[in-house]
Amino acid sequence: MFVYTLRAGTVKFFAVVGAALALLITLIVLVPTYTADAPTAAEEVSYSYGKIKTSDDVEKFLSQFGWTVADDPTEEAKVTLPDEFDKIFTAYNELQRRQGLNLAKYKRKDVTRYTYEVTNYEDYDGKVYANVLVYRNRVIGGDICSADATGFIHGFEKENKG
Repeated sequence: MFVYTLRAGTVKFFAVVGAALALLITLIVLVPTYTADAPTAAEEVSYSYGKIKTSDDVEKFLSQFGWTVADDPTEEAKVTLPDEFDKIFTAYNELQRRQGLNLAKYKRKDVTRYTYEVTNYEDYDGKVYANVLVYRNRVIGGDICSADATGFIHGFEKENKG
């Protein structure tokens, strides 16, 4: 068995340590610091999507997001989600996915769609509706939309304007 020893000169050793230290200080100074905008306990919000048995429960569900709706639903209908999603339904499901829901799991299922008129939508003069899709006492999808053909559609949370 052979043992090899390598001795670096004192000058070379301190030169390498000094260069490493200089590189480390340069990285600390020049690399930007990123602070995550983590929500504080007061800002952290969780929503309940379950225990939806009546239209009153749907009203309470929408109120979690700050929406005030008319007392009675404009429409309450049984609808069947399609087996295959076309281009429009795929885009609608993408809206659902952005709010943490996914209608793909409910293909061919009969769901109840509740439609309410929203009475507190700010900075908009037209009619605004809230659609809520419920399957087995659980909200599985929905949106807030205007009745105009050139209007808007978004998820349950109020949009930040500013």
